Amino acid sequence: MTRRAVLRRGLCGAAGFLLADGLRLPALAAAKPPKAKAVIQIWMWGGPSHLDTFDPKPDAGSDYCGPLNHPIKTNVDGIIIGELLPLLAKQADKYAIIRSMTHGVNAHETASYMVQTGRKAGGRDVYPCAGAVVSLFKGYDAGYKGLIPPYIVLTQPQGRFSEAGFLGSGYKPFATGGDPGKAQFLVEGVAAPGISRQRQKARRNLLHDLDALGRAMKGDRRLQALDKCEDQAYDLILGDAGKVFDLAEEKDDLRERYGRNTFGQSCLMARRLVERGVPYVTINYKGWDTHKEHFQTMRRKLPEMDKGMATLLQDLSDRGLLDSTIIWWSGEFGRGPKVQWEPPWNGGRSHYGPVFSAVVAGGGFKGGRVVGASDEKGEQVKDRPVYPWDLLATMYDLLGIDTAARLPHPQGKVVHVSPTAEEGYETGGRLKEIT
Repeated sequence: MTRRAVLRRGLCGAAGFLLADGLRLPALAAAKPPKAKAVIQIWMWGGPSHLDTFDPKPDAGSDYCGPLNHPIKTNVDGIIIGELLPLLAKQADKYAIIRSMTHGVNAHETASYMVQTGRKAGGRDVYPCAGAVVSLFKGYDAGYKGLIPPYIVLTQPQGRFSEAGFLGSGYKPFATGGDPGKAQFLVEGVAAPGISRQRQKARRNLLHDLDALGRAMKGDRRLQALDKCEDQAYDLILGDAGKVFDLAEEKDDLRERYGRNTFGQSCLMARRLVERGVPYVTINYKGWDTHKEHFQTMRRKLPEMDKGMATLLQDLSDRGLLDSTIIWWSGEFGRGPKVQWEPPWNGGRSHYGPVFSAVVAGGGFKGGRVVGASDEKGEQVKDRPVYPWDLLATMYDLLGIDTAARLPHPQGKVVHVSPTAEEGYETGGRLKEIT
């Protein structure tokens, strides 16, 4: 196998991010000292119901609540949440609920783009999402030294937009693939089914034995760069760096507390990654596009979410990591407040962008608070609208990223980290109530 073939197969994998496409960190204006070092984004892929999670409306009637009409008290006076989230109810002092998120878009692709980039869709430019921006300002160009890439997705990218946008491929996330809920977490480029460490070492030795080009061009700077990439890749595969993905290192009782499923073990994996200094981790949590038989799905999915997310909050707190790690829970929108009982939906909820909820915790966000409100049926913002760009700008502030700093644009356009009112963006302002 040639060197080029090795690279093409991705053995350089995550380490190949060190040879990014030449973009460099822009000059920074003065930013406040960061309170947060990392973000764990829990992306509720498909859009979760706000009425069944963090904005219950028990008095709205069965056409809105369905059978989930008994919300529960939390450990913070005056805050109630959905009845299927008893563990999160005990952790409410650690997180803040934003009940007035809004953008008015009901299409998955466009709404996902707006929530994750903090930019309106349309126009010629494809903007980077929050993870790519954090990777730019907190990654390799900013002195990050880890072999694990600075922006990780567990486990699959959405594919609904280019996460890196105009920043380029060097700032795309490293998507692990695999399933951390399985007996072996087969991370793409790091582990392969049926391949032992001894066999990996033998493959590398064979590669070197066949590398006539490398011997003939010994000392060539271009090949030295590839050698460095290969060394780093094998450090991930065979060295200590890659052990971060080995969940067998964790105690069984902790793994049980997180939940022995893909989401629960992804939460545990995210904690291990930020513990190693990775600045941005996204958990792409599928299964929330509940057009049909919504309540049956909620009875299955919400306890799973409750267990994994509540344990993540407690585990981070116990390890002294919550103060420096932002947890951001959100989907692209909420779901229709009025239940669609008629066939073929049979108790489903539609897409809903006029008002939805988000949850933030840690990294400078104050827990035990509620921001904004929806109306009595969860159909419109009643108080304190919060737009996606308001939330992301607040997160950037906590991370010490100056929102007025320029992003490197391939055509030299002046593009700031966050949009401004002059660009035609409505805004509710920074979330000062909870920072």
